Amino acid sequence: MAFRVETVILGPDTDQYAGEGQARSDIGTIAAAARRCEELGFDGLTAPEAGHDPFLPLIVAAEHTRHIALGTNVAIAFPRSPMVTAQLAWDLQRLSGGRFQLGLGTQVKGHIERRYASTWSGPPGPRMREYVLCLKAMFDCFQKGGKPDFEGEHYHFSLMSPFFNPGPIEHPDIPIHLAAVNPYMARLAGELCDGLRLHPIATFRYAREVVLPGVAAGARKAGRDASEIDLIGAPFLAIARDGEGVAAARRALKQHIAFYASTRTYHAVLEFHGWLDVGRELHRLSREGKWREMPAQISDEMLEEWAIVGTCDELADRLTERCTGVFSTVLLDLPADLRSDEAWVAETVDALHRA
Repeated sequence: MAFRVETVILGPDTDQYAGEGQARSDIGTIAAAARRCEELGFDGLTAPEAGHDPFLPLIVAAEHTRHIALGTNVAIAFPRSPMVTAQLAWDLQRLSGGRFQLGLGTQVKGHIERRYASTWSGPPGPRMREYVLCLKAMFDCFQKGGKPDFEGEHYHFSLMSPFFNPGPIEHPDIPIHLAAVNPYMARLAGELCDGLRLHPIATFRYAREVVLPGVAAGARKAGRDASEIDLIGAPFLAIARDGEGVAAARRALKQHIAFYASTRTYHAVLEFHGWLDVGRELHRLSREGKWREMPAQISDEMLEEWAIVGTCDELADRLTERCTGVFSTVLLDLPADLRSDEAWVAETVDALHRA
C-alpha cells in the first residue's frame, strides 16, 4: 500500500535521551528545515514537545512552506486549558491556510504535577475524552458564534462574547490526532478523532493485536469506518550506510528505547511481550539518574521487535514489509547524517509513496 510520509523537526537526539542536554536551534534553521522537508516530498512535518513548545516552530514553518501538512507531535493537553489549545490551533489553521493538524497527548501524573506545575484531576482517558469534546465545542463556537453550553466533570465552556471570539475561518475542520499506546486511548481515537499517533514504544505486534482492535472498536461505537482514522506510526529506526554504521545505530537506539521503556505508563507493551521485569528495572535506573546504564537492559531480540534495522538501501522495503496493514502514515525520524543526503531522502519518500 502507498503511505503518507511525515518527518519531524527539533526531535530529541541520543544525547538528550541520555540526559546530556539538548541541541539548539534558531528561526533561520527552522525555516530552512521546513522548506527542505517540503521540497523533498514529505506529506507532513511535525514538531514535538520535548523541552520546547511544539506550536511555535510550526508558525515559522507555515510562513516558509506552501503545501506540507504541519502538526504537533504531540502537544501535552492537560497543562493547557482547552481554550488555550483551541486558540493556538485555530490561529495556526488560519495562518497555514488549512494545513494544521492538532496532535494531543496526556503525559503522566508525575510530570503534569511536578514538571508542568499543573493539576491532575482524574484518570487520563476520561479526561482526554472530555478535553476533545470541549475543543470541538470551542471550534464550533468560533466558526458559528452563539452561546456555548459545554458542561463536563473537568471542563466547562459557557461564555464567549464577540470581542473574544476569533471568528470563522476558511478551513474550520481541524484534524485532531490522539497519541495512544494503551487500549482506552486507541478506542477514544477511533471514536472521536481523525487520527492516532502511535508511540514508537508500541511494537509492531502490539500495534496489530492491541491497538488496531481498539481503534476498530471505537469506530464501531461511533458508527464510523475504521479506515477513516489515519493510523500514524513512527517506528524506531536503526539504519546507516553500512554494517558498521548499523551496529552503531543499534547501540544508540537502545538508549532511546530504554528511556521510553522506563515509563510505567508504557509497561503494558512490555508486559504484552513478557518483558515487565525489564521495565521495572529501567524505571528504577531512571529514578536514580543512571541513564547511560539503561541501554544494557534492551536485548538484541527486543530491539528487533521494536525497530526497523538495516542499511539505507533497505529502509523503504523493510518499512513497507512491516508497516503494511498497520499504518496509513509513516513518520521518518532520520539521523542527522542521513537527513543531509537529500537525494536518498527524496528517493525513500518516493518509494514509500509508491509502495
